[in-house]
Amino acid sequence: MDLRRARYLLPLMIVLVLSAFQQWRWGTGWIPRPYREGLPTASNGVRDRGFTFCRLLYEHVRRERGGYGWNTDYPGSDNNFITRFAELTTTRPARWSDGQPGYAVVRATQDELYECPFIFMSDVGTVGFSELEVERLRDYLLKGGFIWVDDFWGNAAWRQWTKEIGRVLPEYPIVDITPDHMLMHALYVVEEIPQIPSIQWWRRNGGSYGTSERGPESATPHLRAIFDEGGRPLVMMTHNTDIADGWEREGEDYDYFLKFSPQAYALGINVVLYSLSH
Repeated sequence: MDLRRARYLLPLMIVLVLSAFQQWRWGTGWIPRPYREGLPTASNGVRDRGFTFCRLLYEHVRRERGGYGWNTDYPGSDNNFITRFAELTTTRPARWSDGQPGYAVVRATQDELYECPFIFMSDVGTVGFSELEVERLRDYLLKGGFIWVDDFWGNAAWRQWTKEIGRVLPEYPIVDITPDHMLMHALYVVEEIPQIPSIQWWRRNGGSYGTSERGPESATPHLRAIFDEGGRPLVMMTHNTDIADGWEREGEDYDYFLKFSPQAYALGINVVLYSLSH
């Protein structure tokens, strides 16, 4: 991280480092939890439901090297993001009855879909939507929802994703978010899209091959979006980067944390705040 970017992110880094030392103590990681299908509601012991981080459970129709389908980076990234989002903004998160933060898994065919403030998807180069899922996701997006997709690398994954989202929103183009876009300054100043590799890739190859998991093919990270006619974001796409690993792996390696996690949280918070407020 260069000195100019570090200056912009210094307050964020201080909060994250202090919290990480209190919660994770480097190297211990987090305790896995079973995935939570549905949303935190009164029926399962939650009386005061706040912000919920929703992840879409989908069927994968092809494989990607290093990917696991819908649950890539789950549940650590979701748990950590909603925890940090509450610490770094005024957001009040939902809580499950056992005290866990309000991250949840939903299917496009569930009615709970419409209660999600947004939907997160990972490894979307493997996704294949049914006709019913296409219909429901389109309805969700046009009624005010938005989707953020992350952690898909290279040309084949991009073609698969654009084919599927093109079935959902065929009339809307995909555009690049430039550094001067308001999203890049929604809360934190993010001067460029960070390329964050998985921690496994970084440990094996970071010293020799940098951060691109597909070599020259994925050398440039992108932040792209689909907007409606009024400029409201419907879909955000972080391609050739794994933003969620900067959340998930924050407590596993001190050097990885310092290099990638502040950027991952800064961009993540910006994306969510901008998309929910426009």
